[in-house]
Amino acid sequence: MAAVTAIMRVQQILLAELDGVLRPYDLTFARYEALVLLSFSRAGALPMRLIGQRLMVHPTSVTNTIDRLEQQGLVVRRPNPRDGRGTLAEITGAGRAAVAGATADLMAADFGMSGYDPGELESISAILRGLRVAAGDFADDEPADPAGPGAPGGDESPA
Repeated sequence: MAAVTAIMRVQQILLAELDGVLRPYDLTFARYEALVLLSFSRAGALPMRLIGQRLMVHPTSVTNTIDRLEQQGLVVRRPNPRDGRGTLAEITGAGRAAVAGATADLMAADFGMSGYDPGELESISAILRGLRVAAGDFADDEPADPAGPGAPGGDESPA
C-alpha cells in the first residue's frame, strides 16, 4: 500500500504543478495530452474512439476534453470520411500554437521532474515499466514512449 500511496500522491503533485504551468494556456494536462496526440497524427485529426484508446481514458472523458478544446477554438469536430457514423477531432492552427508554447514551458519546467538527474529518471521509468506494459500502455518488446500512447509512430491514420 505504501508504494501505491506514494505513486498516487506523486501523480497529484505533478498534475498540480503541470496544470499550473499550463494555466496561461487555459489547459489542463489532460487537454494538453489530447492536443499533443492530435499534433502528432499525420493528418492532425483522429477519431474520437482512437483518442480514448491512445490516451487510455473513458469515451465520456474524451468527449468532455474535446468539447472544452472545441470551445477554446483549439480543436474542431468533423465527420469521419471513412466511417459515416464516426467523428474526427482535428487540431486547429491555434491548437498547434498552444501545444508549441505549452511544450516549451513544460520543458523549461522539466515537466516537474527537475529534482532528478537523468539516471534517476531512467530508473523511475524502468521501475514503472512493468505496470505500464501490464496495463497495455505499450508492448513489452517496444521502447517505452515518454509521451505516452499515441505519440509519434504507429498507425496515425484517421480511420
